[in-house]
Amino acid sequence: MTGHFTAPAAALADELPGWVTLLRAPNPGPMTLDGTNTWVLRAPGREHAVVVDPGPADEGHLAAIAARGPIGLVLVTHGHPDHTDGSRRLHELLGGVPVRAADPAHTLAGEPLATPGEELGGHGLHVRLVPTPGHTGDSVCFLVEHGDERVVLTGDTILGRGTTVVAHPDGHLGDYLASLELLSAYRGIPALPGHGPALADCAAAADFYLAHRRARLDQVRAAVAGGASTAAEVVATVYADVDRSLWWAAEWSVRAQLDHLGRESGGGAAGLEQA
Repeated sequence: MTGHFTAPAAALADELPGWVTLLRAPNPGPMTLDGTNTWVLRAPGREHAVVVDPGPADEGHLAAIAARGPIGLVLVTHGHPDHTDGSRRLHELLGGVPVRAADPAHTLAGEPLATPGEELGGHGLHVRLVPTPGHTGDSVCFLVEHGDERVVLTGDTILGRGTTVVAHPDGHLGDYLASLELLSAYRGIPALPGHGPALADCAAAADFYLAHRRARLDQVRAAVAGGASTAAEVVATVYADVDRSLWWAAEWSVRAQLDHLGRESGGGAAGLEQA
């Protein structure tokens, strides 16, 4: 039986390209691990950097990002507050630099991210949009290249430790599984996550996540077959090894799993989800 998974899903990255800098926000917690990762990317010899995920509205953290200026573009992986609450203040500190996100509500002074493979004008870096819905409906990743070095910024789609939640009803498990399959193509490319340490191989992490999610689905099927009649009862059975303070988050994923199984079966499990 699959237990609660808290270790890295792939080997940790020994080193990252010299044009990558991590600034970690001071907001550690059960859902944010060590804190939200803000990534600053500056191509060698270029004046302007690209920032991915401003993080929370913490003045010290935002000042540390601004101190890495000049910055020409801010990108957002998804709209959860621990990634976006600092966006507007950072936008001000940087003199109106565009903030781009898939959700127009989190976009400032620019167009929302929309086109798969879109080249985002990375100030000497090749930055391409990789839509990866699932954790949330607006989740995206970014493939960034300079010379022969590449990284994938994965937001909360792949974390540096443990697994992420599927934030139902905004997030959908079917979308999430498809996004992991997409990321499994990035073999041997480091993953820079929204929380936790960088991983050496994005594809290896995606493969592990896929196997883990499929095992969890089997557990949910078994729990329903064994008589679980509500999402809370499924959580108590399948996530019994998880600290009860996190069961509310586990219920997000269980509702997504039940919805997914309901779609597979023509509605049976989806009805249970609402019980």
